[in-house]
Amino acid sequence: MTKKETWSQRFESALHPAIARFNASIGFDIELIEYDLTGSQAHAKMLAHTGIISPEEGEQLVAGLEQIRQEYRQGQFQPGVDAEDVHFAVERRLTEIVGDVGKKVHTARSRNDQVGTDTRLYLRDQIQQIKSELREFQGVLLDIAEKHVETLIPGYTHLQRAQPVSLAHHLLAYFQMAQRDWERLGDVSRRVNISPLGCGALAGTTFPIDRHYTAKLLNFDDIYANSLDGVSDRDFAIEFLCAASLIMVHLSRLAEEVILWSSEEFRFVTLKDSCATGSSIMPQKKNPDVPELVRGKTGRVFGHLQAMLVIMKGLPLAYNKDLQEDKEGLFDSVNTIKASLEAMTILLREGLEFRTQRLAEAVAEDFSNATDVADYLAARGVPFREAYNLVGKVVKTSIAAGKLLKDLKLEEWQELHPAFAADIYEAISPRQVVAARNSYGGTGFVQVSKALIAARAQITQ
Repeated sequence: MTKKETWSQRFESALHPAIARFNASIGFDIELIEYDLTGSQAHAKMLAHTGIISPEEGEQLVAGLEQIRQEYRQGQFQPGVDAEDVHFAVERRLTEIVGDVGKKVHTARSRNDQVGTDTRLYLRDQIQQIKSELREFQGVLLDIAEKHVETLIPGYTHLQRAQPVSLAHHLLAYFQMAQRDWERLGDVSRRVNISPLGCGALAGTTFPIDRHYTAKLLNFDDIYANSLDGVSDRDFAIEFLCAASLIMVHLSRLAEEVILWSSEEFRFVTLKDSCATGSSIMPQKKNPDVPELVRGKTGRVFGHLQAMLVIMKGLPLAYNKDLQEDKEGLFDSVNTIKASLEAMTILLREGLEFRTQRLAEAVAEDFSNATDVADYLAARGVPFREAYNLVGKVVKTSIAAGKLLKDLKLEEWQELHPAFAADIYEAISPRQVVAARNSYGGTGFVQVSKALIAARAQITQ
């Protein structure tokens, strides 16, 4: 006769083996075991605190759960498919350790509120780790930016040369993206840190539990006010995946630029051997695998967000087995973000070098100073739109003649408009073009230096 486990006498036979494998989540929710043990210890303490079990029984349960923790860390506790999920695996092992007292750990609790608690504890912890990695990433951006305040790089719109900017200013744009990511995760964390423990299967419990007590033990900020909402809510996971997707968007944008910059067409950076690979048949190749992988991995995080939205969109209250599908995508997104942040941080810190001579050449070989010619005239009383049209004309004739604006003679400038004087050459030099943009938040060297000071203070406070 097949041994029945887990379910009540309502069932007369065990699950079909294939269905048991299909139904089981132990293969991935074992990731939650440390959080499951912590949550169960808090629950056991609450049961003793409220008199639902004796103090001695509470101590036995807490000690037994701690033993399981040590067994797991030492590789001695490795439950298989027969345990179905991490919660049953822990309860079964606990009963083996402390006897029938172990069966009391599930009093006044359901796997529905239990898994919700575990997932929130896990995500709260992971968010803090990701925020720390974001700070390290920001720190490396600042380290590089502080060395390149006066290094110029072409600025682009529509991937066409637009205006030169300080390289530090360019990198600070990514710093600000990461800062929003850091702050966004803090906002998400507030809604993650609400306890569903005690909501039961869906309707609460008849036992005189103290939900605020367990919330305090587990350092939750609050508890769910509605038991149906508590066991079925995954908004916090969706919010996290939204924030995670934006982190990957920002990393992917930087990755794309590094890929472009390292190409022969741009040659703005040199990739070092420690962060690049070669080709199996083309010996001259040095491939930007790190940024390419980050760019590629972005799609899987987007996919997990979409999957979670689809899971939730049609679920009636309260808990449904569909919610078992919330974990693998969540775990994978966390791991993907952490790995991508680490890889991009290493790439920036030690895997690439900016080719400053090439950058200097790049900003001197185009018409990205054309706006400054129009501004020059506008500052001398010429209506900007008139100046704009005049400069458009001179750019057109210069291109036809194979010249840059800096190559025009003073007589040619003055034929265009008598307001031009000898100082036009200084006004359109790349360094002056950048330095002149001294409005708040602009690329002028003074503004960039101030922005660097403020950014450094932001991540060290």
